[in-house]
Order: sequence, then structure tokens, then C-alpha cells
Amino acid sequence: MLVDIHTHNQYNSAYLSIINLDIDDAHRILTSEGNELFSVGLHPWYIDGNSPKKILELEKLLINTKIACIGECGLDKNSKAPLPPQIEIFRKQIELSEIFHKPLIIHCVGCFNELIMLRKEMNPLQLWIIHGFRGKSELAQQVLKSGCSLSFGEHYNEESVRLTPIDKLFIETDESSLSIDLIYKNIASVKNINSDEINAGSKLLEQITGNPSQI
Repeated sequence: MLVDIHTHNQYNSAYLSIINLDIDDAHRILTSEGNELFSVGLHPWYIDGNSPKKILELEKLLINTKIACIGECGLDKNSKAPLPPQIEIFRKQIELSEIFHKPLIIHCVGCFNELIMLRKEMNPLQLWIIHGFRGKSELAQQVLKSGCSLSFGEHYNEESVRLTPIDKLFIETDESSLSIDLIYKNIASVKNINSDEINAGSKLLEQITGNPSQI
């Protein structure tokens, strides 16, 4: 079973995917018919004075069973928003993740020390998935040791892929034009395994839906 844990691309019924939505778009799309699964969150690029209101909107959206995960959310040193408000908004989304029992899809650029400190401080029970991970093996080891999982897409560090345990490894297309099956094949080749052995995504969807074959 191919599971695309994070994508901005159009829904494809040939495999299972979690489609990322903006909070503003979610109100419209979540009311439409269909069996798609989504993630919704407040990205660190878009944090501003209106963010507390957006968090309240997000909280209302999270009762919808089509929302499988919260995200993208996280921290980014290149965001126009200073780091303190980024941390505050990320912290609120961590709290919502725990309340609604939904995993986090995390965007993190240049702020892994802060991310790991937050995880240690808040001691979350829900899954944290670092999406689009391209870091070197030393960083991968630190993040995995903290309890996070890693998601790999079109671009990745091969050594980081090799050292990531199967139960902590997810696959995504994000905004790539590559197909999810090709990315699975590429990652499987690096790990010297078959594509169907990469099963963390399908296990997660079993937890979320109860029976992913019915999605």
C-alpha cells in the first residue's frame, strides 16, 4: 500500500494520501463529498498578528474526521516572523495535537535545537513527523533520538535514509512532480529493501481510519 504522508498535489485515488490544506481553504473543501484525508495547520511562514484567530479557527476544524494530521506547522529561521511568536503558535498546535489525538506534520528549517527542546519540555504522546527531511545523518540521529519520525521526498540525504528505522520512515511527494511510487522505489533502493516494506504510512492510516482499505 502506497501512502503519501504529505502532498500539495491533486487527489489521486490510485494511492492513499494526506493532502495539505490552508486553513482558509479548509472550510470549503472539508464540506465537499469524497473520501480524501487532509492535514491543516498554520505554517511558520504565515504567522502574523492574525495568527491567534487562525488557531481558534483550526481548533474548530479539527473535529472533522477528514483531518488526519495537523500541519504544516513548526519553526523556520527564514520566516519573516520572529522566532518567539513562531514558538508560541507551534506550541498551541502541539497542544491541539494532544487534545484531538492527531499527529503533527512538521516544517522545520534551521531550528532543530528549539524543536527538540520543545518536544522534551512538552513530552507529547502524538506522533511528530518531520516532513521533507534533507538533513545529514548526524541531524537525523538527533531528531530520531528525540522521538520524531522522518518523512522523505524527492530530495534526501542517503545516509539519513539508511539509518532511519522502518517504523519511523514516511514517504511524501510534497510539491514534487515525481510520482509517489517512484519516490518509494528510490527510497527502498537506498535501504536495499522492497517498496512494500516501507509501511509506517499504512500503519498510521490504520490507526487514523480503522481500515485504510475503505478510504
